[in-house]
This record gives sequence, C-alpha cells and structure tokens, in this order.
Amino acid sequence: MYNEEESVGPLVEAVRAALAGHPSWELVLVDDGSRDGTAGVAESLATKDARIVVLRLARNYGQTQAMQAGFDRARGGIVVSMDGDLQNDPRDIPLLVAKLEEGYDLVAGYRMNRQDKVVTRKIPSWVANRIIIRLTGVHIRDNGCSLKAYRRELLDKLHLYSDMHRFLPALAAATANARIAEVPVRHHARKFGVSKYGLSRIAKLLADLLTIRMIATFRESPLVMFGLGALSSGVIATGFFAAWLLSVMQRIASTGATHVIDYVLPGSALLCIALAAFLMMLGLIAEGALQKVRAEEQLERLEAGAVYG
Repeated sequence: MYNEEESVGPLVEAVRAALAGHPSWELVLVDDGSRDGTAGVAESLATKDARIVVLRLARNYGQTQAMQAGFDRARGGIVVSMDGDLQNDPRDIPLLVAKLEEGYDLVAGYRMNRQDKVVTRKIPSWVANRIIIRLTGVHIRDNGCSLKAYRRELLDKLHLYSDMHRFLPALAAATANARIAEVPVRHHARKFGVSKYGLSRIAKLLADLLTIRMIATFRESPLVMFGLGALSSGVIATGFFAAWLLSVMQRIASTGATHVIDYVLPGSALLCIALAAFLMMLGLIAEGALQKVRAEEQLERLEAGAVYG
C-alpha cells in the first residue's frame, strides 16, 4: 500500500469476508512509505485482530521491493499477493488457492473486464504482455495483475529487484522451472486515491525484460553468455589493432617516417582484450557456481530418496 488511507479498512473487511471459512490465515499489510495516514489506520486495525500484520518500510521503495518484503515476512505455506487499492477482489483468493492445490507452483489471475483507462493503462499493458510472451515464451495474458498465488518453496527461490514484480511468472519459469496456471479474476474501478503508474516506466520495464530474457536463455549455460561477450570484445580489439596497423602504414607511406607514436588505437585494443579476459573469468566462475548448485540439488534429492526409502 502507498497512500491508500481510505482503502485500508474496506480491504481488511473484504479479506475477512472472503476467508471467513478458512481457520488459519494472516494478512500482511506492507506500507511502502506512505505519506498519509495509511500506516496509522493499518496499525489500529492490527491491534484489534492478531491475524493482521503491518510492515512499515522506511521510505517509498516501489512495488517490487514492497512485495519482496511481504514475501519475506509472510509465514504461510501458500502466499497470495494483491494490490491495496481495492481493484483486486479478495473473493478470488479461494479460487487461486484451489487452483494452486491442483499441483501448480504459481497461479496468476488475469483481469476480466478491466476497469482502467484505455490509453494510459490498457493499451500499454496489452503491448507489454505481447512483448513479454514473445521474448520469454511464458504465455501469461496479464502479467500486470498483482493477484497471484504462490507456494512458499517457489518464493524462497526468487529474489526480486527493480520492477521484476511485473515479470514474476517469467522469472519463476526461468529460475525455478515453476508450474504455472491462470484463472480469471474480478477487477474493480479505483474508488479512492490515484494510480501510481504511467507511461514513464516503459524504458525501465524494457531493461528488466531484457534481464529476464538473458536469464531464461543462459540459465543453464552462463559460460556461453560470458563467452559470447568475450568473443565480441575480442573482435572489437582485432578491429582496433587492424585500424592501428593501417594508420601506421599510411603515415609511413605519406611522411616517410620510420617510427610512429600512437596510443589511442592500441590502448583501446588492449582494453578490449582485458575485458574479454575478464568476461571469460566471470564465465568460468559462474559455471563453477552452477555446477555446485546442481551437485547440492542432486545430493538433496538423494537424501530425500533415502529418507523416503
């Protein structure tokens, strides 16, 4: 929640009503550095209900960091995320949990009859979802919907940063090979406050999407990624060196000098060679770390089999 003072009370009541038939649940309200009375209202409600937990962040870090803080604080074996602006409907929580219990690791909601502005929200979201599907291969029709259900084991493998909350299904598939499903969910028009998102985030989202693409492509072969970078740097170094030789030959031919001093081109070539060597070393380190993780996972599977047997 960020500056959602008027939404806190109705949200808590809606969650209570939606989970009335469930004996064990908690509601973690993450206040992302609100400047209004959001935290005060939330803490007042928490004093009256032990199932409500308020987590106050020191400043406004953004939705991704706030979600990660909530994931870290949540104690349940199943965790459901949602926005605090009342546009997501808590009545859909049991639907997501039921689908998750069919054997999935992540269940993503997609908003039916989305109640948002067409130009600034719906169209950019439609374009972004198509790009994400094309680049990641993970067919989630509404990545921007925060209403999702996760298994605790999956969240323990994810570490969010930047604006990665928008690519959680793709990130989960790329890093944890998660089993993912979708269900339709309700969506309501905003009753209080104003939206915190606009077109200004497009560049940042594209950069994060490139990161996800690289993770998905080179997750099992980091040496290939760094090797390609090293090869590119080596090719550039060769180009600088060839340009330097050509420049020297032209100067000798035109001036008759027998000794030509030049620092820029050979220096650039040496820098590119050093970068190539550095990238290769990083690739070897990453490959070694990957092999260690694989060995640990194999050992865990063997130990689990021994215990089961």
